[in-house]
Amino acid sequence: MEVDGVDVLMLSVGSDLPYFCGYEAMPLERITMLVVPREGDATLVIPGLERARVHERPEIFSVAPWGETEDPIAKIADLAGAADTVAIGDHMWAGFLVDLTNQMPNTSFCRASSITSPIRQVKDAEEIARLREAGAAVDRIATRLQRGEIPLVGQTEAAVSAELGRQILEEGHDRVNFAIVAAGENAASPHHHAGERVIRAGEPVLCDFGGTMIGDDGIGYCSDITRNIWTDDRPDREYLEAYAVLHEAQAAAVRAATVGTPCQDVDRAARQRIVDAGFGSYFVHRTGHGIGVEAHEDPYIVEGNTQPLAHGNAFSVEPGIYIEGKWGMRLEDIVAAADDGPDPLNRADHHLAVIG
Repeated sequence: MEVDGVDVLMLSVGSDLPYFCGYEAMPLERITMLVVPREGDATLVIPGLERARVHERPEIFSVAPWGETEDPIAKIADLAGAADTVAIGDHMWAGFLVDLTNQMPNTSFCRASSITSPIRQVKDAEEIARLREAGAAVDRIATRLQRGEIPLVGQTEAAVSAELGRQILEEGHDRVNFAIVAAGENAASPHHHAGERVIRAGEPVLCDFGGTMIGDDGIGYCSDITRNIWTDDRPDREYLEAYAVLHEAQAAAVRAATVGTPCQDVDRAARQRIVDAGFGSYFVHRTGHGIGVEAHEDPYIVEGNTQPLAHGNAFSVEPGIYIEGKWGMRLEDIVAAADDGPDPLNRADHHLAVIG
């Protein structure tokens, strides 16, 4: 805050709040706000009826509940004092910011991520261990998919998605963040919504799924994995050739993800293989995103991001090839950058699973 010239940091709904104080606010019309002055003590302003949900940590923050007839915006503004610059959590509701700007007309507001993201994106050993635990849980589900232990043929995409979600929870996650199941031509849409399309024999199925595993400290860490299955023992030759390119591109990007390497160079390592094979126009998204208490956070593995990877960065490596009207494929692991080399947190088989 001193470096950025920020007088007060304010965090409301979103992942910054539980990360820094262990309390996750419900997304309500009643505002919750952690007010952190550059100097002095932090205060959690919270609706009185929510106070019982707070695990109080007096060494970190004090609690200031507000009643139904009080004006919480005025309380927050009073705590901020005559702040020239306030950094606001990126996910705070816009309505609350409008109210704050009316209450604090002489204050300049900026995004809190300039302060919080550099802290959050470098994981310590405990955080990496929690990401590894979450990754191992979805690895077990991916392995069952690859062995044919989760039925696909004759099931709807939605039914398989629901089963993946059930297993995510069974494997120790507290929330299902997503469970993409895309069969055949639907896999050409990277974020396809699983629907009533029935999965048939003799086609590819892309499964991308993950959740959040919450610890005793109230902070959750995410998983994210993508694997591909062919639903008989005679996979299409064109698909197999493209998958071999994808497999090598993903492995090349993982190898490139060393400490000190710019994020964009990891993207380039994957993209160049796909371009050289003639599929460049079918790789339509970045190679990866950071992961931690959010499924998508800094650092982003994308062209233009020259930030060098640091020990403790954790991110996805997930190149894809998508041909509209035919099929799509994506291969994804979570990788941690470490001083002794890239550390993949997913270990499920990377080859195309062929279920005859």
